Amino acid sequence: MSEVVSKKDLVEKMAEECGVSKKVATAYVKFLLDEITNTLVQKGTVDLNGFGKFTVTERAARKGINPLTKESIEIPASNAVKFKPSKALKDAVK
Repeated sequence: MSEVVSKKDLVEKMAEECGVSKKVATAYVKFLLDEITNTLVQKGTVDLNGFGKFTVTERAARKGINPLTKESIEIPASNAVKFKPSKALKDAVK
């Protein structure tokens, strides 16, 4: 079974590896995640060399079918976050 790493786990690992307090590590992790989020909200791109690229794509409005009633429904346009892993990450996971 695969391991799940939470934000708390990242904070603890950073505090241990960097020799800082958990409070400081929490601030660093929060800052990083907030900056990534803010960039994506503004429809920017986050490119982390050696890890991958986060982008925002627009999903067009489309027709769908309600599986319960089999009625045709209109699904509104929306934005979605996409992640493309770098070659280095793909190779590391293999």
